[in-house]
Amino acid sequence: MPQRKGLENHTSGSGFILLGFSDHSSLQGLCFTVLLVIYLMVLTGNSLIALITVVDSSLHSPMYFFLRNLSFLEICYTSVTLPKMLVGFLLEDGRISFLGCAAQLYFLVLLGSIECLLLAVMAYDRYIAIREPLHYPLLMRRGLCIRLLVGSWVAVVPVQVGQTYWVFTLPFFASHDLHHFFCDVPPVLELACADTFWNQVMLYTIILVFAIFPFSLIVISYIKIIRTILKIPSVLGRHKAFSTCSSHLAVVMLFYGSATVVYLKQRSRDSVDTNKYLALSYTIVTPMFNPVIYSLRNKELP
Repeated sequence: MPQRKGLENHTSGSGFILLGFSDHSSLQGLCFTVLLVIYLMVLTGNSLIALITVVDSSLHSPMYFFLRNLSFLEICYTSVTLPKMLVGFLLEDGRISFLGCAAQLYFLVLLGSIECLLLAVMAYDRYIAIREPLHYPLLMRRGLCIRLLVGSWVAVVPVQVGQTYWVFTLPFFASHDLHHFFCDVPPVLELACADTFWNQVMLYTIILVFAIFPFSLIVISYIKIIRTILKIPSVLGRHKAFSTCSSHLAVVMLFYGSATVVYLKQRSRDSVDTNKYLALSYTIVTPMFNPVIYSLRNKELP
């Protein structure tokens, strides 16, 4: 692959420079305040849901077990990117070390992939609860729930270790300006001065396995859920059945909507700004709204 004009082949160097907010330097104070408030809301809201579902014995069901783990994932997911962004505003310095960028990218894609699998498991849980309400405790016993959760981590961890290693063993151009708010696979690959074809193949294979396949399972689950709900004779019964899964459906649409555009849309210079702001949606906005969505749509949560 030919090198870009004026740039020399370079490997790790001193790291990368995140230029996500470089166009809004005059609004740094406002951006810092908004992001700090969002981060505090994410931490508070998701921590409260996790705490309530542990303390309240009436919420010790599979649905709330998965919701508690989703809240934990959201806290970790947001903590991968937001603290670094806040520090960058305070110090007016967007630099991130080579290893720091690799760690940020790894945990971002790791937690994102696990969340996709967890959302699919939660859809299956809602399907069983609506389709087989009498056998639900037996079919979704605690041992199975734990195995599904652990299996998600076991399946994702080694794959994302391999992808991160493969990305950061590439040679990079001397200019390490990353036009993004954080280190993610597509913008980092754009700085490589080697052929990234197989990296792209691996990226889209991982998206297929850990994002599109789980989403397909979610769609299938909801098709069956809707069919089951339509067979319920009473309007009140249909409304009650749908309300048990409406929160999850809203979170799925919010999370997958922006993430799909970012990862599957053909990247171009005109789409860089659009993609980086959409990335904020699924990494920051979605974790902030999840507790609100579940609290408003679920009468069992205070």
